[in-house]
Amino acid sequence: MADLTVNFAGIKSPNPFWLASGPPTNTYVQCAKAFDVGWGGVVWKTVGEPIINVFSRYGSIDLGIHRMIGLNNIELISDRPIADNLREITELKRNYPNNAVIVSLMVESKREAWHDIVKRTEDTGADGIELNFGCPHGMSERGMGAAVGQVPEYTCNIVGWVKEVSKIPVIVKLTPNVTDITFIARAAVEGGADALSLINTINSIVGVDLNTFTPLPDVGGKSSHGGYCGPAVKPIALNLLSATASDPAVKIPISGIGGISTWRDAAEFIALGSTTLQVCTAVMHYGFRIIDDLTDGLSTWMDESGIKSIEDLRGRALPKVTKWENLDLNYHIVASIDQSKCIKCELCWTACEDGAHQAIRRYPRVDGEPVVEIIEEACVGCNLCALVCPVQECISMQQVPNDHPPVTWKQYSAGDGALAPRSEHFHTATFGPRS
Repeated sequence: MADLTVNFAGIKSPNPFWLASGPPTNTYVQCAKAFDVGWGGVVWKTVGEPIINVFSRYGSIDLGIHRMIGLNNIELISDRPIADNLREITELKRNYPNNAVIVSLMVESKREAWHDIVKRTEDTGADGIELNFGCPHGMSERGMGAAVGQVPEYTCNIVGWVKEVSKIPVIVKLTPNVTDITFIARAAVEGGADALSLINTINSIVGVDLNTFTPLPDVGGKSSHGGYCGPAVKPIALNLLSATASDPAVKIPISGIGGISTWRDAAEFIALGSTTLQVCTAVMHYGFRIIDDLTDGLSTWMDESGIKSIEDLRGRALPKVTKWENLDLNYHIVASIDQSKCIKCELCWTACEDGAHQAIRRYPRVDGEPVVEIIEEACVGCNLCALVCPVQECISMQQVPNDHPPVTWKQYSAGDGALAPRSEHFHTATFGPRS
């Protein structure tokens, strides 16, 4: 069996799957239940001066029959007293010494306030603290959360205050609501952070009720922007993760967050630089039981792939992330249709004709005859037809061999490489059916 144990900035965990700070980690009972069913760690819901939450808190984006592919929330940090949270954290760590217990913290931007809450948190026996510099709503209007995480100087200063007193690892949770997340990551490193976690939720309004014209979720006829999460944010999280993990100025461990629902998601996050993985929305949707699928799926795939440990997998994809100007302009692919699998829906033709490069020919319907075929000299290998096709492996992308060596845009523009011949059809194609 693959070894799923991790050591994250000195914090040991039986597997990389942690519950992210949020509703699932609000109480001792929830966290204990999570540990009992196999979760490796928890990040306790953000502790700070208690606030008052509104009752209507969540809104979601559905896609067809799939519910909640994106979740919007306007919930704030813990509305329970600090003393109650810290007492339950103490009990949790005492009863589950082999699991990772991290405490998310957010207080006003004063050195003495941070010193006080850090010392009180350390007294619980927690393994580490996570500084919530990412909450995009409610708390940011009070000078906390994203209001800190969007300013490098504030990030660096507060991390420095925390490190003045902290004897346990300090993780800084980064907001995606910035122009360049690496600026904030570097500031956290400069302040002394032991690790990073990313991404926090994305600023959003999830929709509008067209009967009342109130944005969702409706709070007595009004609403506010909230934090967006769930499967829909995964591509954004992966991009920001790769940018941070590949930055030479950021050489500290990263805990990946953002739309992780399956073991495949987990493997992708680790391959792009994560050591641990934080999950929230998927648990809110399906419950703690998904941990079995996550651990079994990841370990089975690692075994089949000959990957022995999380560390052996971490960062494997990073060398293959590059700037567009470094891509090979002589890499050519074209689409190929397996006519035996084609159900004659013509969706590929519609997509290519109206939305891409008019590289599919459509024929009149005749029993036993193809309805669509690829015009190879027009195909630019954009992948759209394969992406919209409802039949798995009906449309595949085939590499076209050529005698020209790889050439990047940088090389070509400098006169250091030649392009393989390209069809004149690329420049003369026009809209219209080819039947």
